Amino acid sequence: MAPRVSLALVLHNHQPVGNFGWVIADAYEHAYEPLVGALERHPHIRMALHYSGPLLDWFAAERPEFLDRIGRLVADGRVELLGGGQYEPILAALPERDRLAQLVRMADAIEAIGGRRPRGAWLAERVWEPDAPVSLVDAGYQWTVVDDAHLRAGSVDESQLWGSFSTDDQGRRLTVFASAMTLRYRMPFGTVDQAIDELRQQATEGGGLLGVMGDDGEKFGAWPQTFEHCWAPGRWVDRFFEALAENAGWLELVTPSDWLDRERPIGRVYIPTSSYTEMGIWALPAAEGLAFEQALERAERERLPEVRWLRGGFWRNFQVKYREINELHKQMLRASAKVDALARLESQEPAVAGRTLDLARSELFQGQSNDCYWHGVFGGIYITHMRLATYQHLIGAEDVADAAGRRAGRPVDRMERRDTDLDGIDEILVTSPGQVVVVDPTHGGGIGSWDIRPVRHALAAVLRRRPEAYHARLLEADERMAALAAGLSPDADDPAGSTPSIHSVVRAREPGLAGRVHYDAYERRLGLVHLFSPGTSAAEFEEARAAELSDSHFGPYEVIELGDGRAVLRRLASLDGTQAALGIEKRFTFGGERRSPAIRLEVLVENHGSTEISAELAIEWPVMLLGGGANPAAWYEVDGVRTAHDGRSERPALSRVASGNDYVGIRLRTSIEPAAAAWWSPIETISNSELGFERVYQGSAFVAVWPVQLGPGESVSVRLDQQVDVDRDWSDS
Repeated sequence: MAPRVSLALVLHNHQPVGNFGWVIADAYEHAYEPLVGALERHPHIRMALHYSGPLLDWFAAERPEFLDRIGRLVADGRVELLGGGQYEPILAALPERDRLAQLVRMADAIEAIGGRRPRGAWLAERVWEPDAPVSLVDAGYQWTVVDDAHLRAGSVDESQLWGSFSTDDQGRRLTVFASAMTLRYRMPFGTVDQAIDELRQQATEGGGLLGVMGDDGEKFGAWPQTFEHCWAPGRWVDRFFEALAENAGWLELVTPSDWLDRERPIGRVYIPTSSYTEMGIWALPAAEGLAFEQALERAERERLPEVRWLRGGFWRNFQVKYREINELHKQMLRASAKVDALARLESQEPAVAGRTLDLARSELFQGQSNDCYWHGVFGGIYITHMRLATYQHLIGAEDVADAAGRRAGRPVDRMERRDTDLDGIDEILVTSPGQVVVVDPTHGGGIGSWDIRPVRHALAAVLRRRPEAYHARLLEADERMAALAAGLSPDADDPAGSTPSIHSVVRAREPGLAGRVHYDAYERRLGLVHLFSPGTSAAEFEEARAAELSDSHFGPYEVIELGDGRAVLRRLASLDGTQAALGIEKRFTFGGERRSPAIRLEVLVENHGSTEISAELAIEWPVMLLGGGANPAAWYEVDGVRTAHDGRSERPALSRVASGNDYVGIRLRTSIEPAAAAWWSPIETISNSELGFERVYQGSAFVAVWPVQLGPGESVSVRLDQQVDVDRDWSDS
């Protein structure tokens, strides 16, 4: 018998919740539609396809005929459709009730397209935890795809990676297929002959081996420079499909379910917590990620046996690495709990809950889309419009559930102490019809969350500028190029005038980005109190060079009063290098109506020491108004004159300023008492993506500054009033 081998092609297609329609349309034209067209041209090709819920929603609204074409391929036995979580969540991040609901809803959607319930599930970002079989099997799934790196982590020998394995948890058995790294790299980035040769090398007389190529469908045309390679003029996909037909005598195309029906698993495997290799690198702290990446590259280059055990960090550590991700995740859990309470309310009082449960669940599930719960080369939490879209859906889910609770006469609106971020220390949670606010007394007594409910906008969703492992590449490239420009050798082994190797892998979307890399020494929150050295400039603050005289902006505050819409926090701070002691009191007042919520912050600073204090007293109030790229809808306004929200300005004595976003439908009026010097500047991160290094707007920092000179026993009091007005209410639609 001639040697044979089988191949299962599994393509995963996904666009994040909140992505721009034109981005999805571009991916459709360059990857999704061409692939289905190729399948229609090559009737001998069989494969498995996965389309995430956001894509299915877009197809239904914008390209309904595309779903009909996919349905015909399924009916002809040419395509097997995978399910998964409806809105592509990381299952491990969700409560079990939401895991199951998302998996079942996606199965329903797939059955509606092809007439068959899916047997296989795509695992978002291949994030595996040992209890994954429970949710998947309980939702009706029989198999999923992981990477071969997962099996290596489970101690599977290199010679046994081509096939299927059985795993289980709590009595639920699941089959796992491993996507081969060699096939992922060959398709489509190698030549067609290389891909065929890779398969030929695995052919055996028994024909008992299965190669699985499970990877992103977008790399077949939507990734940079791949359209020309895959379609025209390169025609890689058509040439590959033709080669598969020519080699059908020894190379059989199957779907994973075909293989599952006819072949036994190779054996049993228990996979530890893992994902694909790059995700493990990204989950590590920046310095450790850089060191791990270098160690992994060295092990691969030297073909060291320990490379199979190097898998980096644990996906959940993104909640440690990024305070913003943790708080987003915990807000999701809070919204989920409220939607679950709404489900119980519906069973008890259906007239109160009514059809709102489906709406609340839809909002919640979209807010669980995985993309903003991590960060890597594809942006994640750094992508502003998607981060705000995620918040929008979570705010909507909680708002819908709370509205139903009010109608049922349940206590919803309150001010309470609650451990909102699950760090073991209580925050202050303020819930009202118009806004939800979280004050963190432990970290500077600042506001970490300020959600405006009518327009479902997260005003406090700014992002701290922090070190990333990839910054080292940008900074090193900048140093090397500066040395070359000066005629110097950047390395002892590098002759002057040589081209640095790193230059070939570092792309910047604009010049001078290395000079814009700044790091914040504290978490950005609203209402932080700073004491700067006299003469501190707006530029020094923007570039994180301002000299702080105390820890008033990040130290812990004691809550001394809470109730009736008022929270009073107090702290005794010291000034660096002096015997002075400062009493700082922050008085928050929360009020306003549904469409006009408000916050007042009064700050009292008193010199309890025996020496005079001279400083710049400042209150920082950073907000997110989607102003990147000089967005004309987002603005500051002073004396009737509007400027871009991602611009910068200074005013010597300002008592009123407005800001807003006309597209969102929100206006923020800020009153300052007494009048103060005012600075505002964009908060911009430098992040890496598949397109290269780029500058990303993460909000705007507004700072009111008063010069103070306090003798012993003297005090000063200042105030910021923040009044929000909206011109629409999502609950009306």
